[in-house]
Amino acid sequence: MKIKDLTNYLESIAPSMYQESYDNSGLIVGNPNAKIKGVMLCLDSTEAVVDEAIEKGCNVVVAHHPIVFKGLKRITGRNYIERTIIKAIKNDVAIYAIHTNLDNVHTGVNAKICKKLGLKNTRILAPKATLKKMVALAPIQEIDALKNALFEARAGAYDLHQNVSFTAIGAATMNKESGAMTQIEVTFDAAYEGAIVRALHEVHTSGPPVYQIINIENRHANIGSGMIGELPQAIAPTTFLEQLKQKMKAACVRYTELPKRKIKTVAVCGGSGGFLLNHAVRAGADIFVTADYKYHEFFDADGRIVIADIGHYESEQFTIELFNELITQKFSTFAVYLTKVNTNPVKYF
Repeated sequence: MKIKDLTNYLESIAPSMYQESYDNSGLIVGNPNAKIKGVMLCLDSTEAVVDEAIEKGCNVVVAHHPIVFKGLKRITGRNYIERTIIKAIKNDVAIYAIHTNLDNVHTGVNAKICKKLGLKNTRILAPKATLKKMVALAPIQEIDALKNALFEARAGAYDLHQNVSFTAIGAATMNKESGAMTQIEVTFDAAYEGAIVRALHEVHTSGPPVYQIINIENRHANIGSGMIGELPQAIAPTTFLEQLKQKMKAACVRYTELPKRKIKTVAVCGGSGGFLLNHAVRAGADIFVTADYKYHEFFDADGRIVIADIGHYESEQFTIELFNELITQKFSTFAVYLTKVNTNPVKYF
């Protein structure tokens, strides 16, 4: 089993194109063709985690946060980033990060938080416009094979529906000739455009295919930032905060003024989620669970919602469990370890 087999699988779940523009997800250190000996899972790929990987005989570290966010002009060991990179390279340890692309899928980081909090009817809080539409012409006798190939390449998936398409038979002209042709339309996520176009070319045997790909404004219900869901039953705000602290293993919870009404609808965003506050308000959330709020930003709640800041590490720590679930259900040819290193740089007294 090669490293690229693992990374390709993870990116089939959270395609790299879903990462934010500032991010640096992907294989940061290592040879994608190297064979996997063992995998260490972590939130942050620090020196201590690389040491732990070496001790366990692992040559791959899968992290949530990239150890390198910006370009390095020199690697001399002057800070923890450079020291970690040097140690990984010296010991043939690959470092792979799957960060905001995993944040932006409905089965990712925020889904794990929702599960920990026991939320039901969960959905993406701020869906992204990642959808496109293909319109293609094909001979009538090829249409069934073409639809099957496009569906196999993940076209025709829309919200909770699968294998969705529209076909119409009409008169078409081509090279001054006319005849009956079938027009097929399928919606797809932009992440799979390459595979869908290849499928079209492979099936279309009567010459180069005629098709259009169009960007559409529809929001993808399963791709985007944050999530929102409901508690099984409404509970008092103080009870929710007590449960939040316990379930998320938070040392403390910083929060805004509590309402007299009970808490039912909960919005969440692992890590720095302040940019989603207005989305949470518009979605009708009673409380917004996230991290990294600054003093003056708490005023933005303005009595409309409760902001509950549990800390960056605390909000994302269970991502390691998610990694383990995803990898072990797919692969059994190498050992997988969850780091025992607490990489949280924030301490509480």
